[in-house]
Amino acid sequence: MRIGIGYDVHRLVTGRELILGGVRIEHTHGLDGHSDADVLIHAMMDALLGAAALGDIGKHFPDTDEKYRGISSLKLLACVAGLLGENGYRIGNIDAVIIAQRPKLASYTEQMRKNIAQTLSVGVDQVSVKATTEEGLGFTGDGSGISCQAVCILE
Repeated sequence: MRIGIGYDVHRLVTGRELILGGVRIEHTHGLDGHSDADVLIHAMMDALLGAAALGDIGKHFPDTDEKYRGISSLKLLACVAGLLGENGYRIGNIDAVIIAQRPKLASYTEQMRKNIAQTLSVGVDQVSVKATTEEGLGFTGDGSGISCQAVCILE
């Protein structure tokens, strides 16, 4: 059994869609980044890669490579799933918490779980996605950005 942890953060900006867990979220701002900037998927990928000691997303999907510009993070997650399989790992479970003052995300988390489970070829019961606020504190609390923390177990 191996345990991994992942973290990601992106700034909120105008002129971009907000994508979390492969779901388009209605909001006035989106996350700034080279890919679709899906902090949930990015944190999960880093947790999975870390648990397998395979590096991080920057190693596998560098933001200096134009082929990843605007790419769906679900496609990158599928690549990570392939790497895990090639190295003999199975996902036990993955758990994540999105930290955002707004928008409210509770109505989106089930679809996020389904998207992630389907991409990883695991059961929805092996994927947990939660959201919380920081009560107005820090960059996530003032609405400047969104962050995510994820942990996983690989077998």
